[in-house]
Amino acid sequence: MTVKEQDILDALARLALPDGGTLVSRDMLRALNIEGGMVRFVIEAPNPDLARRMEPLRQAAEDAVKGLPGVENVSVALTAHGPAAAPKAPPSLKVGGHPKPQQGPMKVKGVKRIIAVGSGKGGVGKSTVSSNLAVALARKGKRVGLLDADIYGPSQPRMMGVNKRPASPDGQTIIPLQAHGVTIMSIGFMVDEAKPVVWRGPMLMGALQQMLGQVQWGELDVLLVDMPPGTGDVQLTLCQKTELSGAIVVSTPQDVALIDARKALGMFDLLNTPVLGLIENMSSYVCPKCGHEEHIFGHGGVAAEAKKMGVPLLGALPIDLATRLAGDSGVPVAAGDGPMAEAYGRIADGLIASGMV
Repeated sequence: MTVKEQDILDALARLALPDGGTLVSRDMLRALNIEGGMVRFVIEAPNPDLARRMEPLRQAAEDAVKGLPGVENVSVALTAHGPAAAPKAPPSLKVGGHPKPQQGPMKVKGVKRIIAVGSGKGGVGKSTVSSNLAVALARKGKRVGLLDADIYGPSQPRMMGVNKRPASPDGQTIIPLQAHGVTIMSIGFMVDEAKPVVWRGPMLMGALQQMLGQVQWGELDVLLVDMPPGTGDVQLTLCQKTELSGAIVVSTPQDVALIDARKALGMFDLLNTPVLGLIENMSSYVCPKCGHEEHIFGHGGVAAEAKKMGVPLLGALPIDLATRLAGDSGVPVAAGDGPMAEAYGRIADGLIASGMV
């Protein structure tokens, strides 16, 4: 018994399309061919976009015809009429520009505490401390964000091992990146690593406002802000325009570094930002072969300054080759095991125990 063309049309007419009608009533059938028990036909969709969604219907049509008496094999092709629609261009996200007016300090949605990590001068390891402290707190179960606010010299993309442009579904909202349990945003994600950022103060302030207000940080226990060195526009904007919980100042024991650290401490005091404590970085060097400890940059300067200020010394971190190698490789030393990971873990424990985080 050979199947008739009308039998096939009747079977396909029972398959309703999601937006109304059937394959038959909407004239989507092409090249119907019957050769004994073999049936072939083509379903032609109005456009390629619809065709990509019609695979379940193509399979249903094949099954419906295959169930007819006399049909042994069925071949159903799916095609489309007309060119494919051009893909939509992703929304354009511009970073920088003059800051928008705001009434009072900004409170970042979903973020319980914002802590600035600052230093009076560059080269004291502030960014290294920021990334490792963020990872150490995350390993203690805290929900941690890390904002790289060092606009001219963003280093967190390299140190945290992520470097791709964040998504923006609407050209306004920014979706931050994730690494080592930490939510991260940096201007370094938005610009070429090899090209300098040549912006005046208002551009810096606008970028900082965007990275605080337009980034979907989610629910965070603490957002650490890796500040640029010194006492410039970014520091002023952050302290005056954002609800800061406090600041941590990083310094080496060297007298020259302490001179600049005191300026950073004075700036936070002038801007009514509480200093939560000091961290002494590069406090000593321990020879890996003989175990001899040498205080290359001096000894006890940061501890004395903390005592003078009446704030805690949160920790002392030695010079360590593994820390440098880990930062260059994009896996902070605090993410692993060993003495340095334990040292950062102790600082994180102290912050948690004191209620600062």
